[in-house]
Amino acid sequence: MVADEFVFAHLADAHVGAWPRDAAVRTALRESVLQALAVVDDRDCAFLLISGDLFHTPVPDPAEVAPVAAALRLLVDHGRRIYVIYGSHDYVAHRTSWLDVLAETGLFLRAAPEAVHTEGDRWTLPYLTDPGTGARIAGISGRSQGLDRGAFLAVDSEAFRAEPGFKIFQFHAAIREYLPPALRQHIEGISKEDLPGGCDYYAGGHIHQSYEGTGPGGLGLLVNPGAVFGTSVTDIESGVRGRSARGLAIVTVRGGVPSVEFVGTALHDVQVFDIDLGGASVREARARVAHEIEVRRAPGALLFPRIRGVLTDGSLGALGLHRSLEGTDATAAPVVHWDLSGLETADTTKSELLGPPESLELTMIRGLAEEEKSRLSDFENPEAMLLDLLHELGQPPAEGEARADYEGQRSEGARRILRVPPQMAR
Repeated sequence: MVADEFVFAHLADAHVGAWPRDAAVRTALRESVLQALAVVDDRDCAFLLISGDLFHTPVPDPAEVAPVAAALRLLVDHGRRIYVIYGSHDYVAHRTSWLDVLAETGLFLRAAPEAVHTEGDRWTLPYLTDPGTGARIAGISGRSQGLDRGAFLAVDSEAFRAEPGFKIFQFHAAIREYLPPALRQHIEGISKEDLPGGCDYYAGGHIHQSYEGTGPGGLGLLVNPGAVFGTSVTDIESGVRGRSARGLAIVTVRGGVPSVEFVGTALHDVQVFDIDLGGASVREARARVAHEIEVRRAPGALLFPRIRGVLTDGSLGALGLHRSLEGTDATAAPVVHWDLSGLETADTTKSELLGPPESLELTMIRGLAEEEKSRLSDFENPEAMLLDLLHELGQPPAEGEARADYEGQRSEGARRILRVPPQMAR
C-alpha cells in the first residue's frame, strides 16, 4: 500500500544524558525530549524518524535511558513505527550501545544497518518499507571523526531510488550548503549532491542548527530540525534568540509532496541575559547581580547570566557570585551558568577565589583567552568556547564505557566545539 496522505515526525540530536554536571539543565533536556515524543502521538504521526544522537554517549546512565525507552514503547503500543540511524555520539566500534539494546527489544528499526565500510569499497544501500504508508526509508549513520563521509561517496543507491512511492533518506552529517556562515570555513562536511538523488524527504541531523532546503539537483525537501534542547551554552542561546528551532519537525505529505512545520518543545523558561557591572565597586556589583537574578526568578526557570564590565576594586572571589542563591527556597529558579568572560576586575592577580571550583575555572579561562587572543580570533566568544570545551572534556565516563570509546567521544566533542575539520584531526 502507498498512502497518498500521511504525517510523520522527524527528530535529531536529542543528546539525552548531556550536561552531566548540571542536574537542572540535564533534567530540562530530558523533559524536552519526552515532550517531543509526546507530540508524535498528539499529532497522530504514522512514524517517527530519529536522525542520530538520541543519547549523548553510547552507554548513558540507565536512569536517563529508562524514561525515554518508556516513551518510545508507548509510541509503539499506539501503532507508531520508529526508524533510527546512529549519530556520532551513538556509535561505538566493537561493542554494544544502548541503541543496539533498544533495537533488539523491538522499540525501533535501524534504517541504516550497514557495517562500517572500507573507504572506496562500493556497497548497496539497504532500505525499509513502512507498512502503514508504503514509504521507503534508507539512511547512513553518522560516525565520529568524519568516518561516514566515504560511505556517501561509495554507496550504490540505484535499487532504492528505483522504488516507487515516497522515499526518505536519513543522514547525520554536516551539509556544506546549509552550514551557518560562521562554520563554513571550519567544517568540511559533505555536499548535498553527495546524498542519494531522487528522494522526496532528506532527514538530517548533526550540526544542532535547524534549516529547510532542497536535496540533490534542487529536488526533494531537505530538513534539519535542530537539537531538541542543546548541549552547550551556544546551543541554548541559539534557541533563545530564535536562530534555530528547538524541538522536532512534523512533516505532512499530500499527493507525494511534503511540507514541514517546526514544533518547539521547550518546557522551561530559559533566559540568557547580560549584567553590566562597568564602573561598579564589588559591593555595588553584588547588589546589582542579586537584583538582576531576583527579578528573573520563577519556578522551573534556568538562568544563564553573562557578567560584563570592569569593576573598580576587588576580585572575582570578593564578588561572591556563588552566594547569590543562598537563602532562597527550593522552588526558586536556579542559576545554572555564570558567564564571566566579559568581566574584568581591579586586581586579576589575587587568588581570593572563595567560590566553588567553577569560579577558578572561569578565571583561568578568561586569562587563557586573553593570552591566546590572536589565535582565537575566529571565535565570536572565545571564553564561552573554552568553557564549553572544558565541560566537554570534563564529562565523566559512563558506567562500563571502554577507555577508547570514552576518549573517542570526548575527542569528537572537542573537534565540534573547536570547529576542526575531520581530516585535520590526529
